[in-house]
Amino acid sequence: MRRILITALILILNIVFQSSVLPFFEIRGIIPNTSLIIIMSFALLRGSYEGALIGFFAGLLQDTFFGNSLCYYALLGMVTGFVCGKFHQGFFRENYATPVFFSILTVFVYETFVYITGFLFAGNLHYLYFLINIILPEAVYTAFLTIGIYRILFSINDYMEGKEKHKRRLFTIK
Repeated sequence: MRRILITALILILNIVFQSSVLPFFEIRGIIPNTSLIIIMSFALLRGSYEGALIGFFAGLLQDTFFGNSLCYYALLGMVTGFVCGKFHQGFFRENYATPVFFSILTVFVYETFVYITGFLFAGNLHYLYFLINIILPEAVYTAFLTIGIYRILFSINDYMEGKEKHKRRLFTIK
């Protein structure tokens, strides 16, 4: 129960942070997607099913506050969390290179899908412009913030896992 409340609080604080503070730090109209960082971080730390669940609710909050349609970003977040969570077992959790790499890759795939479904179907065929002026700067900016946000989420996850192990311990040797 505590884990659900802490995760919900993180997602709500992220939406508040992303909508109120980050616009002051935009560079050429680009702000980092901290929701993707949180989805990717929790998926790498906890696995694909929890990553998909957190991605769904993070995307649902994005749909509610920023989106034009309901469940578009929720579906994208869920798929992102599920796919990133597949690499849960295969990396050293304290290594920061893996989350940075995944954040860059996630931004590329996520924003390309947004381009395909949002702009290409509307007749905008300038993907190279979109790639150079939006995707690349957002990927770099998001990768830069990934280091700090991943460290915070890693510490919170360690704290929650420590509490769970202590709570579920049946036999203690003194």
